[in-house]
Parts: sequence; structure tokens; C-alpha cells
Amino acid sequence: MTDKLIVGEVLKPQGIRGELKIKPFTDDAQVFRAFSRVFVGETEYKVLSVRTGGGAVFLGLKGVADRNAAELLRGQQITVLREDAPVPEEGRYYIADLLGCRLVTQEGEVLGTLTDVRQAATDVYTVEMDGKEVLFPAAEGVVTAVDVEGGVITVDKKRFYEVAVL
Repeated sequence: MTDKLIVGEVLKPQGIRGELKIKPFTDDAQVFRAFSRVFVGETEYKVLSVRTGGGAVFLGLKGVADRNAAELLRGQQITVLREDAPVPEEGRYYIADLLGCRLVTQEGEVLGTLTDVRQAATDVYTVEMDGKEVLFPAAEGVVTAVDVEGGVITVDKKRFYEVAVL
């Protein structure tokens, strides 16, 4: 498991006082209120203000005093230390913990390795299978078990092949 978690991406400066508009990679944008510090690239910043609206998070960071300073951060990822992040609810996982997991059927057949998760109403997983990318929704009945510690995601083989985009 990684010690840093990606929680968002800087979209653009917001206003003239250095505030950043962030695209959150979290289920709930309100989780940003719990962070007292974040990392933009490798630089640590103290969080001065947080507000949410319209599916975005607006952050004020110490050391980012104006629009010009904020512009330099455009497109960079926002990360937090795992120890600063809340523990996910039962049945929920950090994407960083899922990436690299082996995808196996209930019978134990290894299908491939999870390489990407796209957030949507039902998350869409990308798995590397025999040199090809295969997408499938992580819907109920498709994913039957997740073992983050063991690095294994178990799927129902029949349902997987019904919904997978091969």
C-alpha cells in the first residue's frame, strides 16, 4: 500500500487571491474539510480554507497568495498522507489500494491485473488481460469480493463476461 493517496487534481485558479479549483477524486468532496495539509506535487501546503460547490472543491493554501502562484499549480495532483485520510467505510476502498490487484474468478482463474478505475455512478474498472485493456463496471454481482491485503479482486465469471467490454 502506498503512503500517499491522490485525492484530486488542480483544475485552475479561482479568483485573484490564490484559491484553487480542485476536481475531487473522493466519493464526498466534504472529506477535504478534514485535511489540515495537502501535497501539490512534492510540495506540502497548509490548508487555510475549504469550500465546496458544483462538484468541485475550492482550496486556499498557505504560500499560494495570488492568481499567478495558483496558475503554476494547474494540472497537478493533490495528495494526502494515508495517516491524514479517513478510514474508508466497510466495503469501500481507496483506488490506490485497488490498482495492481489481480482479478480472479470465483473458481480461482486469474483474468488479469487492475490498471485503472474511472469514477462514475458505478465505477468502471480497467483490467489488463492478455495484453489488452478490458473495461467492466464494478457492479453488484460482478465483483463478489475484494481482498486489498492479499491484492485480489474476485469476480463472478459469467457476470464479468456479460458486462465486460472486450
